[in-house]
Amino acid sequence: MHELEKSVNLGDLNLNVKNLARTTLIPIEDFPKYDLFLSQVIEFLETVFKDEKYTVNIIQNYIKNEIITKPVDGKKKGYTRIHLIELFFISYMRPVLTMEEIRKVFRLAFNNINDRSDDIISFETAYEIFYNIQRNKDIFDMNKGIFSNTKLENIVSTLNLKDADRDRIKTFIAVMALISEASFIKTSVKSLILDSKD
Repeated sequence: MHELEKSVNLGDLNLNVKNLARTTLIPIEDFPKYDLFLSQVIEFLETVFKDEKYTVNIIQNYIKNEIITKPVDGKKKGYTRIHLIELFFISYMRPVLTMEEIRKVFRLAFNNINDRSDDIISFETAYEIFYNIQRNKDIFDMNKGIFSNTKLENIVSTLNLKDADRDRIKTFIAVMALISEASFIKTSVKSLILDSKD
């Protein structure tokens, strides 16, 4: 029998990966409460996402291509909590989606990335939803390959949306739930590989 097959205990793996997800995803209260220089943004992201590499050019390209919000004009510390949330989302999405697809996902909930007045939900609300999905892992049933419509509806019902916006936000949440599952699967695969012995 192959060494990997002998050593895998899926129950333990599932528990270890869930615990890892719970300890690496940061509650919004733990984000910096002050605006940051770009170098501080990069340092913060690389502290959280240890396997990711961020550069000034990468982030400036996101801004130039309207993937993330422009920094606040006239401020040396022009990067806010919203920038961090956008970059957190991108860190989860970029292994799965193209930049154009990420832009489309953001437009579902936030319309024009540089105009907060047309957001359907706030970035903080979106992050809280993602955080809860990531921690609870119960909106999408991987065994059945289906969403829990009840749980999706429950989330949407708490947001006090206009009827015209409900479907867009349901789609946004569904995409983020799938992104959460993709991250879970990626972490599970890495854990299996690292735990196996040659």
